Amino acid sequence: MTKRVLSFMAGFALVAGVAVADTGDRKDLQVFNDISKSVQRYSHFTVFDNVDASVKNGVVTLTGQVTMPFKREDIEKRVGKVDGVRQVNSKITVLPVSQFDDQLRYRIARAIYSNPNFWNYGLGPNPPIHIVVDHSHVTLEGVVLNDMDRLIARTIATQQFGVMSVKNNLKTDAEARDALEKAF
Repeated sequence: MTKRVLSFMAGFALVAGVAVADTGDRKDLQVFNDISKSVQRYSHFTVFDNVDASVKNGVVTLTGQVTMPFKREDIEKRVGKVDGVRQVNSKITVLPVSQFDDQLRYRIARAIYSNPNFWNYGLGPNPPIHIVVDHSHVTLEGVVLNDMDRLIARTIATQQFGVMSVKNNLKTDAEARDALEKAF
């Protein structure tokens, strides 16, 4: 089951809406999958970053948040080198530098991934629950197995000292599958 979650996470870390259209030699789905792999394999991409992508006729639009400016630039370059990408429109924002936000990120990640309900989620090199913190406002992104895990992750994040708000964008395994089927 863990392998299913990690494989779905790899596909959905970048889900934003992909239209199927011919880009010459490659279809947008193929381009999207390659973009997803490229971002997931980027060594500086962590659970504190979130990048979404959409592809239409080889034009890629990137959205999301990263913790450092060099990450945005590196991801844009990596995506631009993917076969079938004709243009990259980047709307990735860089989160403000904040020691308090950094501490909050680590506290939330430690609390979530040390909870027995989430031990299996932390096994891979890029865990599926991403924690985005912007001025003490937390957004949870990614894919979990079920509604209970989504609820528990939100509760854990909400209970951390200094959290102003929590937006829970976690999708269940079934929701992620449905979104993929609707996109294609």
